[in-house]
Amino acid sequence: MNKTFIKNIPFSQALSLSGMVDYQNGRVVSLTLVQNEALTLTLFAFAKGEGVSTHSAPGDAMVYILDGQAEISVGEQKLLAKSGESVIMPADIPHGLEAVENFKMLLILVKK
Repeated sequence: MNKTFIKNIPFSQALSLSGMVDYQNGRVVSLTLVQNEALTLTLFAFAKGEGVSTHSAPGDAMVYILDGQAEISVGEQKLLAKSGESVIMPADIPHGLEAVENFKMLLILVKK
């Protein structure tokens, strides 16, 4: 039996992750690649002004910005992250984000 752990993405190809999700005005578009008890990998495309309200997660989260830029809050800190940059958000610390302009990201959540 050939079991796969990653879904919704072609195997054995060179791919542009950014090209796998498209912007839609007024929306957040997502594509889940992995979701299990230990790990979540999700691609997102955020239209300008869209975001994720402040919340906490059961594990460490890392966002890798693929395109554009976002304002990210981690605890009391706010920062601007742009294409090519990453931000780590520790487990159980409130965090959120807002698209300063259209932006795409890969979210990696490593659960406890």
